[in-house]
Amino acid sequence: MADDSSGALEVLYRVSVAVHRVVRDARSSPHRADVVAMGASGMPTEELDRLAEGEILRSLDAEGVDWDLLSEEIGHVRRGGDRTLVVDPIDGSHNALRNLPYFTVSLALGRRDLAGVEVGLIRDLHHGTTWWAARGHGAFRDGRPIRTRPWDSRTEMVFVNLGRNASDGSVRLAGKARRVRSLGSASQELLMVAQGSADGFLFENRAEANNLRATDIAAAYRIVFEAGGGVTDARGLSLESFPLHLERRTSVFAWGDPEFRKVSEEYR
Repeated sequence: MADDSSGALEVLYRVSVAVHRVVRDARSSPHRADVVAMGASGMPTEELDRLAEGEILRSLDAEGVDWDLLSEEIGHVRRGGDRTLVVDPIDGSHNALRNLPYFTVSLALGRRDLAGVEVGLIRDLHHGTTWWAARGHGAFRDGRPIRTRPWDSRTEMVFVNLGRNASDGSVRLAGKARRVRSLGSASQELLMVAQGSADGFLFENRAEANNLRATDIAAAYRIVFEAGGGVTDARGLSLESFPLHLERRTSVFAWGDPEFRKVSEEYR
């Protein structure tokens, strides 16, 4: 692996460990408040998100890197660098607040758009499992290579975002797939595709304003591709040029095997 990618991943790993420690300590405290402010995205900022974001900034200063920061909570922080660290401090914050073990910190370093993401790292903030990838160098879970799986209709499993905002296509896919799961953490659901635990993942709400941002998907996008899968929007359009900022949202469809991509079009 190129020295630059390896060095960046080492920094991201240390940042993720620091966030894990802060979140673990905060969740064990009886004194935290659930909602403290409004984030740059216009959504409520949970106390856990605020603490995780603060720890990320402190860690970047301690590491001596000049990367800009794009976070779901505080927006774009210019720090003098030519690359941007795209962060979701807590992906699955509602799970964390309800003691469900599906929430992560998502970290991706790159330029301009999703195609420009060079490295991505995601840490499970409950179990401590860590996934990462660097462009052109494969994908890993706790140091072991991961790959997507061949599709088999007999063992098919799909992750679908459901609920009252879900699109008609999401509901149809959930009704036709052999097995369906929903975790409430887009990064983890994308990782399930990357490591071969799932055949596909669909996140599509009826209103575009309820879909995903770059902060939700940047790290997992790189990991899925490096594991041999693919990611588009729900219509099958490329997300390579999807910008690294908060103003736009998108539906997401990920698959491990191109054959499942074809099958899913029939389902939806």
